[in-house]
Amino acid sequence: MPNRSSDTLFQLVKSLKKSEKRNFKLYVGRSSSAENLKITLLFDALDKMEIYDEVQLLKKNKGLSKQQLSNSKAHLYKQILSSLRLIRHEINMEIQLHEQLDYAVILYNQGLYLQSLKVLDRIKEYARSFHQISYVLQALFFEQKIESLHITRSMQDRAGRLAEEMKTANEQMTLTGILSSLSLQLYSWYIQHGVARNEKDEKAVREFFESQLPVQPPGSQTFYSNLYLYQCYSWNAFIGQDFLSYYRYTRRWVDLFDKEPRMIGIETALYIKGIHNLLSAHFDLLNYPKFVETLNLFEKFFHSDFVQENDNNRIQTFVYLHIAKINMHFIDGTFSDGLSLVPYIERKLKEYEIYLDGHRILIFYYKFASLYFGSGDYENTIKYLNKIINWKMDLRTDLQCYSRLLHLIAHYELGNYDLLEYLIKTVYRFMAKMENLSLVEEEIFRFLRKSFNLSPKELEPEFGNLLERLKTYQMNRFETRAFVYLDIISWLESKIRNVPVQKIIREKFLERNVALVKNNP
Repeated sequence: MPNRSSDTLFQLVKSLKKSEKRNFKLYVGRSSSAENLKITLLFDALDKMEIYDEVQLLKKNKGLSKQQLSNSKAHLYKQILSSLRLIRHEINMEIQLHEQLDYAVILYNQGLYLQSLKVLDRIKEYARSFHQISYVLQALFFEQKIESLHITRSMQDRAGRLAEEMKTANEQMTLTGILSSLSLQLYSWYIQHGVARNEKDEKAVREFFESQLPVQPPGSQTFYSNLYLYQCYSWNAFIGQDFLSYYRYTRRWVDLFDKEPRMIGIETALYIKGIHNLLSAHFDLLNYPKFVETLNLFEKFFHSDFVQENDNNRIQTFVYLHIAKINMHFIDGTFSDGLSLVPYIERKLKEYEIYLDGHRILIFYYKFASLYFGSGDYENTIKYLNKIINWKMDLRTDLQCYSRLLHLIAHYELGNYDLLEYLIKTVYRFMAKMENLSLVEEEIFRFLRKSFNLSPKELEPEFGNLLERLKTYQMNRFETRAFVYLDIISWLESKIRNVPVQKIIREKFLERNVALVKNNP
């Protein structure tokens, strides 16, 4: 079957809103040339298609020839981008800065050096007000070129001042670049492996982090260098499961935007990511009141123009908002209520499929499976876990491992004993290969193997024995990974008391938040 995401032009056409399509038609309609008429025909044909299929495209549109299709597609792609540039001009600061740089070049080529320099001064002032150092550097390079080729007498000691400006901008840009790269490398490690599996992992990540953390020259700190610095500390803390430090630096990350709210409109995606991580920190610390407060603010932000007028922002906010909404059901033990979110999220995942990366989809599948497991629906638990297990991508080995472990426990709950012996061996081997076997998992596997030979009467005290053994590991940071991904303690307590697991989690939530519940019955 043709792949909807395989053609870049088709993706671009399908991403357009009605107003953007209308604007494109007006843009190309300014000229009645044969080429513009042809690309309009191609545009309409692509717009009507649900799935990109080149054979059907040519068959249904005789005015399009196979020999010219490649050139027509390239021309259409360029024209769509040009039309979008015009309507995005007023709301995008970076497009405005690019345009002003273009004007400075045009004025220079006209021989109007002083006018070009005035435009460059305005660019620097505007760019600095929004911390856009890369544009300051571009303007400075052009200024230096003009001053080196022409005697403008535009300012006394021009060369010295430009040199000082260039030195400061270079230091700021270098620091930001180093911190941005370090943040990306730490995040990449997490995407591949998840949180630290053992002291070896933690030591390796910490040593890398400390060795790469740059010295910050006085005056080199900017909004962006601080932003990436807080990101670095956030990823490092999260990988090491230091959730208090993780909270501390995600809070600083969001506070940067709270102190300079106009930067939310410039770096909306980074603000969204910061809110997501702050919610994750509250979730990890079980800080329910602050979690709900932040979630309500985030939902309000979802309906703002910053989000709704930008496809990328709207989709990213949707993803993080609904991850948080599911997490809320995990905190308060209302798993069955949370199931109402699943059909809606699945529809949106289908709608956004060409924009979403595999990592986000894997996370949703695991959270769906966890909702169903907490609700006692083990068939659907297995359904979503199979999607992860059969995923042909090398992402999140931790999620792959715990999906298999939860998959195993779901089959245990269903009494599929004919499968369990095989599953125990394969899951154990997989987790050992991925270096993902902690003492907690070893205890779980030991119990499952032993349980085959026990009668129901003999099994009951073994649940209690396993529970007591696992509780001894709860204060060991590297053993708590299993408790983060799978609340095995609550599951065991539910087996001992013979009540649904969500009832156990709900009781714990009410006990932790007794004052909150009394005030909000």
